Amino acid sequence: MATKKIIAICQSGGEFVTNKDGTLSYNGGDAYAIDIDDETELDNFKSEVADMFSCSADNMTMKYLLPGNKKTLISISKDKDLKRMINFVADTMSVDVFIISEEAAARNISNMPASRSSRTTVSEAVVPVVAADDVDMTNAIDMPEGTPLSAIPPDSNDDSHRKAAQQWENTITGLGQRFNSFTEFREALHKYSIAHGFAYRYKKNDSHRVTVKCKSQGCPWRIYASRLATTQLICIKKMSSKHTCEGAAVKAGYRATRGWVGNIIKEKLKSSPNYKPKDIADDIKREYGIQLNYSQAWRAKEIAREQLQGSYKEAYTLLPYFCEKIKETNPGSVVTFTTKDDSSFHRLFVSFHASISGFQQGCRPLLFLDSTPLNSKYQGTLLAATAADGDDGIFPVGFAVVDAETEENWHWFLQELKTAVSTSPDSQQITSQESQQITFVADFQNGLKKSVAEVFDKCYHSYCLRHLAEKLNKDLKGQFSHEARRFMIDDFYAAAYAPKLEAFQSSAESIKSISPDAYNWVVQSEPEHWANAFFAGARYNHMSSNFGQQFYSWVSDAHELPITQMVDVLRGKMMESIYTRRVESNQWITKLTPSKEEILKNEIAVSRSFQVLLVHGATFEVRGDVVEIVDVDHWDCTCKGWQLTGMPCCHAIAVFECIGRDPYEYCSRYFTTENYRLTYAESIHPVPNVDRPLVCESTEELAVTVTPPPTKRPPGRPKMKQPESVDIIKRQLQCSKCKGLGHNKKTCKDS
Repeated sequence: MATKKIIAICQSGGEFVTNKDGTLSYNGGDAYAIDIDDETELDNFKSEVADMFSCSADNMTMKYLLPGNKKTLISISKDKDLKRMINFVADTMSVDVFIISEEAAARNISNMPASRSSRTTVSEAVVPVVAADDVDMTNAIDMPEGTPLSAIPPDSNDDSHRKAAQQWENTITGLGQRFNSFTEFREALHKYSIAHGFAYRYKKNDSHRVTVKCKSQGCPWRIYASRLATTQLICIKKMSSKHTCEGAAVKAGYRATRGWVGNIIKEKLKSSPNYKPKDIADDIKREYGIQLNYSQAWRAKEIAREQLQGSYKEAYTLLPYFCEKIKETNPGSVVTFTTKDDSSFHRLFVSFHASISGFQQGCRPLLFLDSTPLNSKYQGTLLAATAADGDDGIFPVGFAVVDAETEENWHWFLQELKTAVSTSPDSQQITSQESQQITFVADFQNGLKKSVAEVFDKCYHSYCLRHLAEKLNKDLKGQFSHEARRFMIDDFYAAAYAPKLEAFQSSAESIKSISPDAYNWVVQSEPEHWANAFFAGARYNHMSSNFGQQFYSWVSDAHELPITQMVDVLRGKMMESIYTRRVESNQWITKLTPSKEEILKNEIAVSRSFQVLLVHGATFEVRGDVVEIVDVDHWDCTCKGWQLTGMPCCHAIAVFECIGRDPYEYCSRYFTTENYRLTYAESIHPVPNVDRPLVCESTEELAVTVTPPPTKRPPGRPKMKQPESVDIIKRQLQCSKCKGLGHNKKTCKDS
C-alpha cells in the first residue's frame, strides 16, 4: 500500500499574531521543507528539524494548524499525533509545522486568546475541529469567549467533513422537486439537514403530507410536501429556504439515527467485521461532524450487521431447511434440532459425515467435552466434542447450539453424539493392546458425571483437571493464604500427573502437611477419575477438556452471526482444515506423524545409555539412574510412560535395540502417517443458499415453524469467559496487624 507523503514546511524563530477575526498568523523566522509520510517517526522528525535549526530536540514543541481553521493550534507530542496530522492534511499535500522553543512558547502564549479548557464544547462557541479523544487539546488555543456561531467560517470543519457533507447539500433543491415515496423524501431531508447543519421537527407527518420546520424557535425555514395529483409521486409544494437561527447547528447530531449510521458504516463493516463502536463514533465525528456516544454507535453497528448478514429471526425460521440441506450435501451427517412447546428454538446438533468417518477410522477413542458461551443476539451456549488426530491436532467431531448449559441439554447432546459415533471401525485395524472403549475428558459438573455414564455405558470418564483445580481453589478460598493455596494447587497437579502410586501418595502428603481438610478433599474427589496412578482409561496424557481451543476460537469469530450462518462458518473452517491437513500429510515421508516422530527420536537418543538384562521370556530389566521392568508382549513398563502416551518409552526402546526389534512396530497405530491420512480422507462439502434459499426448495421444510428463543442479549458489554487455568491465583487480602484474611489493617476488628 502506498504511503501518504506530504511536505512539512518547518518554521522557527518567528512570532504568532492574533488577527482581528481571531485567526493566527506567523511572522518572521526561517523555514525549511522536509518530506514526511505516515511511516515517519516523531523522534527522527524532531532530530532532523533540530539539525536544521541548530537547537535541542528535547526543548522544542511542534504545533500545526488544521486546514480551514487558523484559530486553533494542535500539538504534536507523540507518534500518533504525527500520523493524525498527515491524515488530516493529506489532500493539501503540505502543512506548516511551527517549531517553538520553551522560551518562545512562553513569549507567544502571552499574546494568544486565553483558553478556558481543553474540554470546552461546541455549544460554548469553540470550533469543533476533531473529537476530543483524537487530538491532544491540552495545549490547544481556543477561540475567544463569546464568539457567535455565525462568525465561524463555513470551511472551519476539516476537509473530510466537508466532502461528506457536500454530496448531500443538494438532496433538497426546492419547489417542484419530486420523489418516488415519502420514505425517499424523508431520507433526502435527513441528509440535507446534516449537510447544512440544522435540526428540524415534523408538524405533519402522515401518508398524505409532510410539513417540516426548523427546530430553532423563530427561524422561518420550513418545507411542505404532498402527493402529486393523479400520481404516486411526492412533490415539494412549499419551501422557505432561509435560516435566521444561529445555534441550530450544534444540535444537528440528534438527527443521526441508528438506521442512518447503520447505512453509512455498512460497507466498512463488510470489509472490517471487527469495526469497533469507538472507531465508528470517531469516524462519524470526523466525516460528518456528528458526535455519537458508545451506545448509539454499538446499536448502529447491530443494524448494519443485520442488513449485511440477514435477520437473526429469519435464520431460525430457515433452520429446518438448513438442516435438510446439510444432510443432502453431506450424506451420512447427523443433524437434528428440537423446539419447545411454543415453537421457540431449543437446541441444534451437527456432526458432519467427514468428522464421523475421520474419528472412527483414524482418531484415538478419546473425546474432549467442553462448552463456550455465545454472545449473539439470542445468547445460548455451544457444546462440543473434539478429538485429537495423530499429530495432536484438533479434530471436531460434533457440536450443538443449545439455549443453556443444563444437565438436560448435555444428556441430549451425548445421546446425539452416541448416534453419530456408534458405528465401529474395522475390527481388524485394532490391535489387542488398544481398547475401543471411548475415554471422555470432561467436567464432572452440570450433570456430566451422571450423563456420560448413562449414555455411554462402557466408557471411561476422566475428570477435567482444570475444572477440578478451579473447584479446589474455590473451596479453599478464605481458609488459606495466597502462597499456601498456590502450593496446594501445585501439589494437586503433581499428584494428578504422577504415574506411580508412590509419587501420588507423596504429593498427597505434601497437601496434608499444609491442610488436612485439603487432603480429605483430594481423597474424596475420586482420584480414579483423574489421577494417572489410578485411571484405567487411555487419555494419552491429555488431562484437560479445553483441548479444542482452536475450535472455540473459530466459534468466537462467528458467534455474533445468525445461527445458520454461524454453523456454516464453522463448517467452512472445518472443511478448510481437513483439506489443508490432507494436502500436508501427502508430503510426509516418515512412518509416524511429525510430532510423534520427533518424540520417538528423542527417546531413542536417551535409551542408548541404558543397560538391558533378560529376566525371563519377554520381560527385561533396564538399568539407568533407576531400574525399570519392561514387558514387551504386554507393551508395559514400570515407568508407565508407554501406557500413558501410547509411545514406547526410552526403557522399552533400549530393549528393542538389544533384541533387534523395530520400535516403530510398538507405537500406537493412531500415530502413524497412514492413520492420519485416514482421519482426513473424507471431505466436508459446501451448503449452498444458506441465508437465501429458493422458495421452491424451502416450502416443505418451512412447514415446521421455528422462532427465536425467548432469551436476548442483556445490555452492556458481554462478560468474558473465565480464565482457562488457575495457575495464577488472585492474592487474597491479608491484615498486616492480626495476619487474618479477608480484611486489612483499617477494617481490623482487633484494633
